[in-house]
Amino acid sequence: MKQSIQNIDPARPGPADTRQGSRMPLAVYVLALAIFTQGTSEFMLSGLLPGMADDLGVSIPDAGLLISAFAIGMVVGAPLLAVATLSWPRRTALVGLQAVFIAGHVVGALAPGYAVLFVTRVVSALAYAGFWGVAVATAVALVPSAAKSKAVALVAGGLTMATIVGVPAGTVLSQSSSWRAAFWAVAAATAVSLAATAFAIPAGGGEGEEPRSVRAELRGMARPQLWLSYAITAFAFGAVIVTFSYLAPFLTDESGLGEGGVPAVLALFGAGGMLGLIIGGRTAQSHAVGTLAVGLGALAVISAGLALTAHTTLVVVIGLTFLLGLAGYVTNPALQSRVFTLAPDAPTLVGATNTAAFNVGNTLAPMLGGLTIGAGYGYTSVAWVGAGLAALGCVGALWAARLERAGRRQAADASPAGTGFEKVFQNV
Repeated sequence: MKQSIQNIDPARPGPADTRQGSRMPLAVYVLALAIFTQGTSEFMLSGLLPGMADDLGVSIPDAGLLISAFAIGMVVGAPLLAVATLSWPRRTALVGLQAVFIAGHVVGALAPGYAVLFVTRVVSALAYAGFWGVAVATAVALVPSAAKSKAVALVAGGLTMATIVGVPAGTVLSQSSSWRAAFWAVAAATAVSLAATAFAIPAGGGEGEEPRSVRAELRGMARPQLWLSYAITAFAFGAVIVTFSYLAPFLTDESGLGEGGVPAVLALFGAGGMLGLIIGGRTAQSHAVGTLAVGLGALAVISAGLALTAHTTLVVVIGLTFLLGLAGYVTNPALQSRVFTLAPDAPTLVGATNTAAFNVGNTLAPMLGGLTIGAGYGYTSVAWVGAGLAALGCVGALWAARLERAGRRQAADASPAGTGFEKVFQNV
């Protein structure tokens, strides 16, 4: 059978290799490494909050706003940087954004007070958001269509590895030295990933130097299903991050865990997240909406379970923390890859906007958690907030499933053959 030669890259695996899951381009692994180094900074504050609050002379809820500051930068930066760098070679954009991220962390490590640190969190997040959008689009462009979900899951896996390795390591470093040492470590690790990016990413970013325009990508995003997917993304990520953001004080103040045990439980959360990514990466291609509905339903139940058992058996709380990571991340590959299926002609902006949607949840959820803590409801209240957000996301996923079924019926009615069109919509 004659094979299409469009967009063939000698370093890219063929369809057979992709089906077997035997290979991915080195560049995809490098992108995962870069997400790991930067993602460590995104989440490590959950283990640094007590020490940062003491050092900076602020309350823990105020220190928690540094998480929201980072998320605000992500929300603004993802679409803004995607548009600003759309005409750049992707390798240039990726390297430049990492350089800004490193500079932000160097200044943050030297910050004399809360205000300067707050600004550096926003600036670093702007760069990281732009990197996320370009990185996911690059990974998708580097592999055949059958491997796109796996490529996205692998890049997103860098973020989960950050929760398994980076966040606990940052917590240990902070406890043994200071939170500033954790910032220096992130800057150094990101410098290593920058060098790897410059070496491994193809000059054309996997696109064959095809021209891209803002107008064309905006046209490609004019789909209601896409924006429903963004709403589900915000609810899904907000549901897990609101509990994770305050997990350290939740475990120590509510469940009685010693401070030395916090890094191990954070790593257990990350291990659950990695297992969730593996499962979600396998189910996202053929059952994207089903993965979302089941994962979000489970996340709502697990979050409520954490709130109800916080003061009872520590072993149960630790087990539920593992399950929280699993349910929180099993939806990630579907959330990340489905938007490219819904809007294939807007690869850069659609991924960047999805990153912004993740961080709408990442911004608002810790703020809601901080409000409930400040109102005197304690750290268990953040788990109830997570349960509510997950339930709303589950409703959105069920709505998406209904729209998907309606689309299949319309396609079948419009085609005499019926089944041929149904196949087109099978993986939407």
